[in-house]
Amino acid sequence: MLKLPPAETRDVEVQRDVTVLAPDGTSLLTDLYLSRPAAPRPAVLIRTPYGRRGFVGGGLAARFFAERGYHAVVQSTRGTSGSGGRIDFDAEAADGRATADWITGQPWSNGELGTFGSSYLAFTQYALASTHPPQLKAMALAVWGAERRAGYYPGGSFALERALSWTYGMVVQQEQSRLAMFRQRRTLQAAFDHLPLLDADVAATGHPVGFWRDWLEHTAPGAPYWAATDFRPVLPGLGVPVSMIAGWYDPFLPQMLADHRALWDGGQEVRLHIGPWRHASPGLFRASLHDALEWFGIHLRHLPREIRPPVSFEVMGGGRQRQRRPAVTRRPKSSAATRQREHPDWPPPATEQRWHLQPNGALAATPPPASEPDRYRYDPAEPTPAAGGTSTGPSSGPKDNRELEARPDVLTYSTEPLAAGVEITGPVRAELYVTSTLAHTDFFARLCDVDPQGRSVNVTDGLVRLTEAPSGLVLVDLWPAAYKFAAGHRIRLQVSSGAHPRFARNPGTGAPLATATTLRVAEQTVHHDPDRPSAVVLPVTTGGRERPTAISRGTTRPR
Repeated sequence: MLKLPPAETRDVEVQRDVTVLAPDGTSLLTDLYLSRPAAPRPAVLIRTPYGRRGFVGGGLAARFFAERGYHAVVQSTRGTSGSGGRIDFDAEAADGRATADWITGQPWSNGELGTFGSSYLAFTQYALASTHPPQLKAMALAVWGAERRAGYYPGGSFALERALSWTYGMVVQQEQSRLAMFRQRRTLQAAFDHLPLLDADVAATGHPVGFWRDWLEHTAPGAPYWAATDFRPVLPGLGVPVSMIAGWYDPFLPQMLADHRALWDGGQEVRLHIGPWRHASPGLFRASLHDALEWFGIHLRHLPREIRPPVSFEVMGGGRQRQRRPAVTRRPKSSAATRQREHPDWPPPATEQRWHLQPNGALAATPPPASEPDRYRYDPAEPTPAAGGTSTGPSSGPKDNRELEARPDVLTYSTEPLAAGVEITGPVRAELYVTSTLAHTDFFARLCDVDPQGRSVNVTDGLVRLTEAPSGLVLVDLWPAAYKFAAGHRIRLQVSSGAHPRFARNPGTGAPLATATTLRVAEQTVHHDPDRPSAVVLPVTTGGRERPTAISRGTTRPR
């Protein structure tokens, strides 16, 4: 199913519940997967809060690595799955370094180490790398950004669905409550609506959770709480080759692109691949394994490499086209095929095209005529719901938006059916001339692909939280995208004021996020006239170097 390279051995010795001591004496439970014979070999370290078994915890990946000539180490981070202490993000750097030093002191280690994993498992990689361990020779990470706060406060709002779902999952996992897992969807839905948000942890889990409250009480950029886990400043001098896997529907994509830029500008060896995935896509795991095996082969086993451009990505959309799909990708619901591109940099060259909002819900390349604005009412007591997009739950990714677009608090602007395909690659933004009856409000913009049958599928979106009354141009940065709108399809822009519970609703009062309980209605106005030409700005490209092969062959910077 995973189409991995053939195993070199099936003889793997598994040692479970080995204790590794953290610098403060905390016991960190660790499983070893030793490739037999247990001669000195490079090791792959996976540090995880999700247990040490199976698909999510890292045990499955560890066995795959061991069968292909590596020793693999899977460790439960502190406060999880039997490891001592409590969950402590600031401790991950020291805990990881102690584990790396322990590994290279074992007789089966040859002194070289790689790290692997996605999401929180990538956070633990950055934490270890920040200590500059000499034995760390390669990192293969996915769907996580080096600046942790940025992932919690996109656009100035709060990533409520992702943050509270993770809080609930970690508490339930530690309490080993199967009944709570069964009731997760119902419990969380009620908790998402709870005010004040500070007590949503109690609504979800039955008791206060320290890290949840920390996230909500330290909202400001640059707050000391976040400083110890902001690894962006160490990237230019990291000194470790990094391979990164990102997804177009993943919440950390903007941060990963910024991380790639920081590494590249710092002269580090780095490559990036972006595929049509959301945060927990099975195709993402498959792609990450292929990528890591190739990367570790270069940097831990010193196999020959093929020099490629450092950025590769898959262009989604395009309608019904007969094209061979890369072996390690999964087609999103919104398209029939993907096309792989390779470029020396991100973003690739593109021509900005403005598609202007028009009267009667139209979208066109020509500036708008004199016209009355459009209006809608945003009521946070009945917030505009999320429908797909970049979160971490099952509702994320590409979805049919027709039900959402039928709501009175969502405006839509659509082109005529396209005479020829339009391909975009790069940053997308909405330039909206708006006014509001409230100083504290949000604006949400979403780009959709509408097929000839009328199905409207989200491509990319973004939200901006305002703290002063808008009376002019507001810029909404959408997630970067690589997408082809096929001939006969229409491009659509949605404008609304929320996507609950993906983004925490704006109460409209300016009260602190953690303690706000009063909700105020906002009357929103979107202008489209010669003096206020609202538009969506698309990075239109002519494609690029196309390669329909699997990503496992990768890209890298020559050294």
